[in-house]
Amino acid sequence: MLDATLQEQKNINGIQVYYEYFPHSTSSETLVLLHGFLSSSFSFRHLIPLLKEDFNIVSVDLPPFGKSGKSAAYQYSYQNHSATVVALLKDLGVDSFHLVGHSMGGQISLNICYYHPENVKKTVLLCSSGYLKRASKPLVISSYIPYFYLYVKYWLAKSGVKKNLQNVVYNQSMINDEMLNGYMAPFLDDEIFKGLTSMIRHREGDLSPEALTTITVPCLLIWGEHDRVVPLKTGHRLQKDLQNAELIVLKDTGHLVPEEKPEKVHAYIKEFISE
Repeated sequence: MLDATLQEQKNINGIQVYYEYFPHSTSSETLVLLHGFLSSSFSFRHLIPLLKEDFNIVSVDLPPFGKSGKSAAYQYSYQNHSATVVALLKDLGVDSFHLVGHSMGGQISLNICYYHPENVKKTVLLCSSGYLKRASKPLVISSYIPYFYLYVKYWLAKSGVKKNLQNVVYNQSMINDEMLNGYMAPFLDDEIFKGLTSMIRHREGDLSPEALTTITVPCLLIWGEHDRVVPLKTGHRLQKDLQNAELIVLKDTGHLVPEEKPEKVHAYIKEFISE
């Protein structure tokens, strides 16, 4: 029998962090779900109902995304994001957990494995970001221009939510009003663009190959064969650099694997955690 879901915000590291907690009445294993760039817990809406049957689930909206805070004063580095997630979990009484990170959430998961290995049992990387450098120096300098956040808003609006979704899914017919509205909702508040501007300044880039080779946490990599955002070659490279990693490739799948193949992703995660 599953307990009721808890949805709320907590002030962690100086910012409001929204999370959804699905406690399981008997399981001792907790899965922490971390979404990708320009996304939120919404992207796991098909995966959570499957995972919560067997595990405790904590799904986090990473600032400035989703329903979390968007303060320009917060440090939007991956290292600070990882510290914020760990601090939230400790506040919830969760000291040991498994990570499931999609895209940018995968890179933050790797940061947690690197900086807080004592808290992580296993990690699942879904089309994880990898090997990206920090923003160019001219862009970082430009971010200090007053009202630069309006340029960020213009740049994102130029491509539009539908075009972005078309780029991340293999089967275009799955794009419906629910998806469009769900991914568009967080961007109706201008404050998010101020947070994204700060992120341009603070994001330090993905972990280096040298850092990755020191990670000993068991990792399961699940990739879409037709991922155009983080190509499959990144998955092969991560598998090579991580000490204990297995790569699974999903056919007829793009970048948004939690949306496109939730049943298969769930099956692989369940088997991996149960091993």
